Amino acid sequence: MSYLALPFIQKALIAAVLVGLAAPAVGTYLVQRRLALMGDGLGHVALTGVALGFLLGTSPVLTAVIVAALGATVVELVRAQGKASGDVALAMLFYGGIAGGVLLISLEPGGNTNLLIYLFGSILTVTTEDLYVIAALAGGVLLVAIGLRRQLFSVCQDEEFARVSGLPVQLLNIILAVTAALTVTVAMRVVGLLLVSALLVVPVAAAQQLTRGFAATMAMAMAIGVLVTVGGVVMSYPIDVGPGALIVVLAIAVFGLTSLLAVLRGRLRPAPA
Repeated sequence: MSYLALPFIQKALIAAVLVGLAAPAVGTYLVQRRLALMGDGLGHVALTGVALGFLLGTSPVLTAVIVAALGATVVELVRAQGKASGDVALAMLFYGGIAGGVLLISLEPGGNTNLLIYLFGSILTVTTEDLYVIAALAGGVLLVAIGLRRQLFSVCQDEEFARVSGLPVQLLNIILAVTAALTVTVAMRVVGLLLVSALLVVPVAAAQQLTRGFAATMAMAMAIGVLVTVGGVVMSYPIDVGPGALIVVLAIAVFGLTSLLAVLRGRLRPAPA
């Protein structure tokens, strides 16, 4: 596999490891809170940010980070005030994000072509500058996801108990929402905005088949995330397919395998006397 020595492949592999670690780490909290589709909603909001970046002639990643973080914060505040349910808040992310993105990109001549890179991912075109941005964002995401694990888990498990325990529930919810938004913008160059939710959720779902406990699930989900992202990059080049789609297919395949192992383990477990 001499192609692994190619500079652009090596950059893609570094980006794959970073995203493979960060996305499932945050996804574990989203699955715990039954907000598995939040990644899709944030992806649509990030689409508006990308389109705004093209329109203003600035970095699409930077504008996507800002718009996604602001959108996540506003929706979380609306949800916390009880003025909209979680489903309605997610619907606003979905529809508002797509509408804003389509509207802005239609104002930019030739923008539709550039937008495809962010919609479907383009990890093999990651530059050194992109790596710095991805590393910084992924590092921040992991710092929050691991450093605040106990507090965020308490909020995701039972908000009322966390509030009685003295935790700043609303602040932690906003931190989690913004962290999820950052994760989406990190992962969009790898699997694209249309598939980013899969990288947040599927490795976690696969890990849940074989693990017990929140920490163990997060650790295994991160390991699966790295496995499928690196595997997708390594396999995509020789067979000439899009790495983003292949990464998601591999993740689903791992989920299928872990589900099968869970069923077999249940059948082989001795019945209670």
